[in-house]
Amino acid sequence: MAKSVASLVFNSFINDSRVLKEGLSLLKNGYDVEIIAHHDKDLAKEENQGGLVIKRLAYLDRSVTKSKLGKLKAYLNFLKESVNYCKEFDILHCNDINMLPIAVIIKKYYNKNVKIVYDAHEYETETYALNGIQKKITKLSEKQLIKYADRVITVSDSIAHEYVKLYGIKKPALVLNAPPYREVKKQDRFRETFGIEGKTLFLYQGGLGKNRGIELLIEVFKAIDDESVMIFMGYGELEALIVEASKESDNIFFHKAVSPDVLLEYTVSADFGIATIEDSCLSYRYCLPNKLFEYIMAEVPVIVSNLPEMSKVVKEGKIGVVLEEETLQGVTNAIKEAVALDKKEINKNLKKVKKIYNWEEQEKVLLKVYGGLNV
Repeated sequence: MAKSVASLVFNSFINDSRVLKEGLSLLKNGYDVEIIAHHDKDLAKEENQGGLVIKRLAYLDRSVTKSKLGKLKAYLNFLKESVNYCKEFDILHCNDINMLPIAVIIKKYYNKNVKIVYDAHEYETETYALNGIQKKITKLSEKQLIKYADRVITVSDSIAHEYVKLYGIKKPALVLNAPPYREVKKQDRFRETFGIEGKTLFLYQGGLGKNRGIELLIEVFKAIDDESVMIFMGYGELEALIVEASKESDNIFFHKAVSPDVLLEYTVSADFGIATIEDSCLSYRYCLPNKLFEYIMAEVPVIVSNLPEMSKVVKEGKIGVVLEEETLQGVTNAIKEAVALDKKEINKNLKKVKKIYNWEEQEKVLLKVYGGLNV
């Protein structure tokens, strides 16, 4: 009989590629999987994606619920409904720290045989948004709850080592946020869309939020020579700033986010991909963002921040440039260095590296974790 898995996530599950990939991998390998998400306006309470059941509980309208008190009430309501719904599952897969209490309550009071997989999508207690009493509560919660997890998964080696040091647990398994392996035919979507000719195209794709070096990139490309252009593709709080900069500068462009199924067809149109993250918290310092692996899969050379995990991937694979410093001069120098790279050699290296950093390799780790649960 197939083992049942509830994958718990406190979002409405519209565009959570990691949870979707994990769910589909488990499904095709014989597990019965349901994604337990929160309900939101204009979404079905239940739907099916490629055989994967999505169950949405505890209505939460994010456009209305803005206050901390409102969010807490919504979370407690979700916790109550999730505990009630998930009691009989064999395995509870907790995506992020705020889903762990649900699993622990079920294990302690309703189903002592349930197995818990804690999937820390980042360094959960060291994120930029956490501070003050909220940070203290999160740290205390994770310390008390993580001991109930049968296995822990995380997204970078540095974070895994931190969890070992903090809690004395077995080293978490590494399941990286890499896309499925594919060969992407070279295209020129950005040049066709914006009428760009004869210029080197740099791309930043993903979340357009603060602490990602976006403001610095805008300043660099306002001042840089006319031979290079910068395209920002995504959505987020800095979107308006980028649109305004694109009106003021001939070599800055904004493209709205595209769906994950066609993303790499745009990515491959760039000459270089930029993945900058400011060293503003430990979670950022140790991160390995999706966009880095998306650039690699599209065989696009990269420019990355000088942070331990990202720089290691780039230096070991010899697939781009690591910023020496996140300043106007530092970024300008990195761009010049990137343009001077041996394109033939870089392309050969990218073809090798993409065979390492792809979902098929990450799936093997996930299945090994589940195979060891002894359900």
